[in-house]
Amino acid sequence: MLEITSLKNGIVIDHVKAGNGIKIFELLGLAELDEQVALILNAESTNMGRKDIIKVENHQDLNLDIVSIIDPKATVNIIENEKVVEKKDLELPEVVENVLTCQNPKCISTSERSVVSKFILIDPEEKKYKCAYCDHIYDVEE
Repeated sequence: MLEITSLKNGIVIDHVKAGNGIKIFELLGLAELDEQVALILNAESTNMGRKDIIKVENHQDLNLDIVSIIDPKATVNIIENEKVVEKKDLELPEVVENVLTCQNPKCISTSERSVVSKFILIDPEEKKYKCAYCDHIYDVEE
């Protein structure tokens, strides 16, 4: 069995739906960090069957909006001195900037480099956002 040791300090993103770990890893830019990062794919889970886990050492200021958009059921644990000191509940953010990309080729956010993409949550149950510039509907599940 594969053994991944505990963190002394850092963040653990757990209960990520199998397959979503890579998306979260890439969107958070974890490959560029100098700290140790563990990406565990398809770990056995009693409740989920299979799950992904991300552990980041000595780094607690990650953009959790990214995690909540990709997998709002994931859990986030803040670790200090090898103990969980905080469990964060994830919720879809009301406004998302510079994470999603508008699919409308005529949108100013896709044609102008200096314009940051901005989306507004319109349906939390369906995970749908609307582009703040062109009103294009973005389904996070797609």
